[in-house]
Amino acid sequence: MRAIWKGAVAFGLVNVPVKLYAATGEHEVRLHQVHREDGGRIRYKKVCSIDGETVEWGDIAKGYETDSGELVVLTDEDFDNLPLSTEREIEVLEFVPAEQVDPILLQKTYYLEPEKTAAKPYALLRGALEQTDRMAVVKVALRQRETMAVLRVRDKVIVLQTLLWPDEVRAADFPVLDTEVQVRPQELTMASSLVESLAADFDPSQYTDAYVTALEDLIQQKVSSGQTQAPAAAEEEREEGAGEVVDLLAALQRSVEKARSARGEASQDAPAAKKSASRASRSGGDDDEEAPAPKRRSRAKAGDTGGDDGGKAPAKRTRKKAS
Repeated sequence: MRAIWKGAVAFGLVNVPVKLYAATGEHEVRLHQVHREDGGRIRYKKVCSIDGETVEWGDIAKGYETDSGELVVLTDEDFDNLPLSTEREIEVLEFVPAEQVDPILLQKTYYLEPEKTAAKPYALLRGALEQTDRMAVVKVALRQRETMAVLRVRDKVIVLQTLLWPDEVRAADFPVLDTEVQVRPQELTMASSLVESLAADFDPSQYTDAYVTALEDLIQQKVSSGQTQAPAAAEEEREEGAGEVVDLLAALQRSVEKARSARGEASQDAPAAKKSASRASRSGGDDDEEAPAPKRRSRAKAGDTGGDDGGKAPAKRTRKKAS
């Protein structure tokens, strides 16, 4: 497991350095939205509702709409300036009887692992919770959000379980429950007998998720029977890839021509070495690195030295090829 938070449990004058680990994880099969015809992944773009343009992640802020419809924009700097005293500390507020914590308030569960130097104070806190049969009510900031939580003991591990704030729990307002219902003693006795006949000790390991199991079997059957397809690359990915290849080839070609021009060598397209200066000029090379003017005027001499080309015919062929 990978620690998602590091800090310390602070109760009284005692600090217990700990690491926080997620204690639970979902077992659902991850499915993606795809185009039924070709299997392409469905993509969503963040688009501005005013100009219709796609907005980059770095340009996105958060906003609050007032009752009058006005917008308050909040930046990253605004959030950074908010007080968050429990960012690196689990602050113990009080210790309460375990039975007083309503399970409806309980949310996500995390394991607390002590640092190597904190084994003794960790064991001290764990023993105190077990002996008094109480939970520690704490405040902690996770992912830049302060939340209520409780510390309790599970086996040998201290567990932190986040709580909903009281105003996040909805009231059960069902008028039908206020009506008087007559339940006969015989009916209550029969219902109690049914409960007793199904009584057992709770063992969650004996239960399985039939839907997920069936879904996994279905996927495996399709894989085994060859009912799979390799989706084609997205159009924008193909265009970007092609553009990168073309740009790379063009850059390499320009680099080769520039290097040869600097050394006074002929381009691959030139029929003879004696045409290198004129080829470099026509191919758009760097003017500062071209051969000096006197060499350009010495073509006739080059023709007399035994070169493969003679006269102007090769030069015409070269210009035609370059265009």
